[in-house]
Amino acid sequence: MRKRKHRQDRRSVSGITIPERSAILRFLEKAGRPRTLQHIADGLAVRDDDARAALNKRLAAMERDGQIIRNRRDGFGIVGKMGLIAGRIIGHPDGFGFLVPDDKSGDLFLGAQEMRGVLHGDRAVVRVLGQDRQGRREAAIVEVTERRNVRVVGRYAQQAGLGYLVPDNRRINQDVLIPAEARGAARPGQFAVAEIVTQPNRHTQPVGRIIEVLGDHAAPGMASEIAIRAFDLPFEWPEDADAEAAAIDPTVVPSARDRRDFRDLPFVTIDGEDARDFDDAVYCEPCTDGWRLLVAIADVAHYVHPDSPLDTEAHNRGNSVYFPDRVIPMLPEVLSNELCSLKPNVDRLAMVCEMQVNAKGKVRASTFHEGVIRSDARLTYTEVARIVVDRDAAVCHARSSLVPHLDNLYALFLSMHRRRRKHAVLEFDSTESRVRFDAAGRIESIQEVFRNDAHRLIEEFMLAANVAAAELLSERKIPVLYRNHELPKAEKLEALRQFLGELGLQLGGGEEPETRDYARLSEAVEGRPDAHLIRTLMLRSLPLAVYGADNLGHFGLAFPAYTHFTSPIRRYPDLLVHRALRQAMGARRGAYPYTENDVQVLGEHCSMTERRADEATRDALQRLKCEYMQGKVGQVFAGTISGLAAFGLFVELDDIFVEGMIHVTSLPNDYYHFDPIRHVLKGERRGIGYRLGGRVTVQVARVDPDEKKIDFALQQESGQAGDGGHGRRRRSRRKR
Repeated sequence: MRKRKHRQDRRSVSGITIPERSAILRFLEKAGRPRTLQHIADGLAVRDDDARAALNKRLAAMERDGQIIRNRRDGFGIVGKMGLIAGRIIGHPDGFGFLVPDDKSGDLFLGAQEMRGVLHGDRAVVRVLGQDRQGRREAAIVEVTERRNVRVVGRYAQQAGLGYLVPDNRRINQDVLIPAEARGAARPGQFAVAEIVTQPNRHTQPVGRIIEVLGDHAAPGMASEIAIRAFDLPFEWPEDADAEAAAIDPTVVPSARDRRDFRDLPFVTIDGEDARDFDDAVYCEPCTDGWRLLVAIADVAHYVHPDSPLDTEAHNRGNSVYFPDRVIPMLPEVLSNELCSLKPNVDRLAMVCEMQVNAKGKVRASTFHEGVIRSDARLTYTEVARIVVDRDAAVCHARSSLVPHLDNLYALFLSMHRRRRKHAVLEFDSTESRVRFDAAGRIESIQEVFRNDAHRLIEEFMLAANVAAAELLSERKIPVLYRNHELPKAEKLEALRQFLGELGLQLGGGEEPETRDYARLSEAVEGRPDAHLIRTLMLRSLPLAVYGADNLGHFGLAFPAYTHFTSPIRRYPDLLVHRALRQAMGARRGAYPYTENDVQVLGEHCSMTERRADEATRDALQRLKCEYMQGKVGQVFAGTISGLAAFGLFVELDDIFVEGMIHVTSLPNDYYHFDPIRHVLKGERRGIGYRLGGRVTVQVARVDPDEKKIDFALQQESGQAGDGGHGRRRRSRRKR
């Protein structure tokens, strides 16, 4: 039995056989009323004392998950049968909150009095009271089933001799009281981490003790330190994982016996200038009927075995997290930067995807090999673009031995990309930015990162390898994580179509449009002044990609089957796919230990860790941007309207990629109304309108690093309702 198997599907606890959750729920359903542990044990023939103790633990877990609830007579009843609703608490900075039900029946409003006994993220069971004055379903908390906030990060403060921690997460709207004897070395104004000793109730605030002092709020690196703890990112290696990593000799590459030897081929890695781990290398050569393409991926699965300490910690992390000033790796550096990194001129173990591609760029066949390679060079995107696109004489001379091979790669890329575009590839231009720091570790500038054909070349080959892996594993019916991107939801499509109808445009495909329908619309609006606005709303209509055990296809990429195979150093799903490929290839080392249910649970976990990483890095970046903009209060910038709401406009500044808000009260004197269909905020009297994508000139009015907010004042109006804007394209955050 695997350690991570979901509780609901286990048949035993610590080797003791007890009824599954479904059996317990059926018993309670048939009983028709709450039953005690004694009743349940007798009814389900659980007679052994140890088994009864294990059953009690399972009932506690079911209670924590909101499936059952214990009454004052110690009877367990089914939540739904008792007119109760289980879910997770979402706090609001103004003191009220909501319960998001597990059954997705719609959020329930919780007043400030109800929120006094819970914190954001807790799980609870509530009863519906009725509707409030705004027509929202209102609820009262019956029981808190799980406390999620064990540690809280925030700024320590003192007032009238009393110490307290102000949580950095504004959704936690109660300060944590810190007794004098629990303050440690914390000084007022410093950021610290408090462990909650006493959870809140209706009458008292949470009480905690300082367990770590992070330092002054403006100290270099503080943005990342806060985000790491606020989002509960694992960043310290457990002792057993540390010991396993320490036992690895980074200078010894295991024997390549029984592996395919590719060391005579001039593989190259192509990455960014600041990359440290190189997990993919490529090579291709022309054949009589097309091309032979080889994509070599670091063989992490050779070193990290299922249920080992390193595997357990990699699972907990789910992925590497990339902050502006540091990386929290999924694997220790002895693997990520050494043995598994495809460095030049050293032997490295790899999983190699070999593809036969015809002259028109179609992959006709693919096979996978356990191999060994020896990379010829570590190249950067900039360097490769100067060779294959710009034909820079100096760079070509410096890499003369590799130029023919790079030309082959580029020719194959053009062929494959041309074919994919012909078959409706959905591409949205995006702008990415990179933070630069000075010698003291403070933000110096925010610079645009330009994508060139070398980026696209690597992306094209990685897509092909990922598809090949998905097709093989689907064919062999091996349970594996797919990267799914489903069709747009009906309500999103309806909103998009209403907007397009206002412009005399139409999205084809009816209720189930295909990728080609989106691609055709994108091509049709090329050259229009509002093209960026239209494409932005098209992008926003699409769901996020997630991991799952069922193959649902990838809408955005137009692939019937897609998975992640190419980054096992930094993504746990890729490591799982490598293990599945070993199974498909009949490899010798270890059985594939995952069931369909295991894979589904792993997919939910990996999707969560991906979202957690995104939220943490956005939080740190926003704090850094606020610190950067503190020195620019009063300065004037041009920008693009990047978001609209009833309370104001969000504007992204040109060149420095900082977003702030113009509150509606700062707009020219009028009554403004937000039209969510036309995506315009329009004045009632003067008729001045501000549309998504419109251009404005603003002055930086106020910066609040604690709230992570930047306020602008409107200086010049050029974003009227009819103006789609020619604004700088915003970065797309929708991952493939």
